[in-house]
Amino acid sequence: MYGSNVELQEELSPADAVLLMSSVPERIADLVYGLDEGRLGYRHGPAFPTLGGLIGHLVDSGTKVDGLLRHAHLDGIASADVRGIIDPTHDHDLDRPLQEALEDFARVRRRTVDLLHGWGKNEWERTLSDPRGGSFTLLEVCRMVTRHEMAHIAQIRNLTVLLPEHEDLGPLRPQDVTP
Repeated sequence: MYGSNVELQEELSPADAVLLMSSVPERIADLVYGLDEGRLGYRHGPAFPTLGGLIGHLVDSGTKVDGLLRHAHLDGIASADVRGIIDPTHDHDLDRPLQEALEDFARVRRRTVDLLHGWGKNEWERTLSDPRGGSFTLLEVCRMVTRHEMAHIAQIRNLTVLLPEHEDLGPLRPQDVTP
């Protein structure tokens, strides 16, 4: 949605994909710890998302992906808009406090990771048909999710580094206030 595709140098094993997916909520939380609403809403330029919008997108798409993986396993669904779920095309500003959104995402992701740890070779090789074209094994879905989420974590890191420094200008003096 917002950026470049991070290419991995080798194919991820199921264990590697699960490990990276499990680290996403904590990585986001570490990167944005202590940021206030003003900084989450800061836009670096017209072509850049706000941090809040990027985090909202990642939390929303991550939660939807987790739902897809659980439904594929538990309900046996065979068809889904995989690409649309991984990377929705519209912005998602945070519609709730950052801490609450990250805690909810972390809780959902932990459940998904617990489920993925129990998968055997047959489950990883199950395929989902995408109406946009193609079919993907559940392992390929997890690899796409990992690439997508790691690219957004890199964007979050880059945008937080570029935030302007908070500058305390001190109290207003009477001559600075215009009536």
